[in-house]
Amino acid sequence: EQVWQNEWKKYYKPFTVGEKLVIKPSWEAYEEQGSRKVLEIDPNSSFGTGQHHTTRLCLEALEQLVCPTAKVLDLGCGSGILSIAAMLLGAASATAVDIDQYSVETAVANAVRNGIDSVSYRGLWGNILENQALFGQIGSGYEIIVANIVADVIIAMSPLFSQFLNAEGKLLVSGIIQERAQEVIQALRQAGFAVQTESESAGWVALVAKREEA
Repeated sequence: EQVWQNEWKKYYKPFTVGEKLVIKPSWEAYEEQGSRKVLEIDPNSSFGTGQHHTTRLCLEALEQLVCPTAKVLDLGCGSGILSIAAMLLGAASATAVDIDQYSVETAVANAVRNGIDSVSYRGLWGNILENQALFGQIGSGYEIIVANIVADVIIAMSPLFSQFLNAEGKLLVSGIIQERAQEVIQALRQAGFAVQTESESAGWVALVAKREEA
């Protein structure tokens, strides 16, 4: 396992995403250029290096969605890359949730690595599809929810998103193969959301949605 980890590290180099971010692992040096924010991420065994098409799509969408007052909820946080990126882009606070305790610990450690304090960034461990007590811990009034998971889980979660999101908030979901995009869109519509934008990369789709007017 240690040999595999060392070999893998050889291929994880700094790279740019969108117009505002540079993603880099801690073991690689990077000389800052221009006004890009440097996001230092060590995924360990958690999903989220930034290299996958769905993660890139989410990072690019967050550049457009994040505002200085944004309260962000990252469901299925993995390494924490998306919620940490939101903080670096100017969000006020973030909550990172995952069913894997190690992923939550990794996300919190990565937040600290990027200079984000524990007051504005917190991690929660649990499954919102099974753990009702987790709802109270998560709270509500989020301006942005991001869930880069898989189509089946997004569909299952779709009736729950509105409980966490404020009236004007945006929902960003990805991890969806193109063939299942319409299925996810339909589930979101049934849950009271209207899809505003759909972006695609190499057969993967990201959707930005908003609650429909009552």
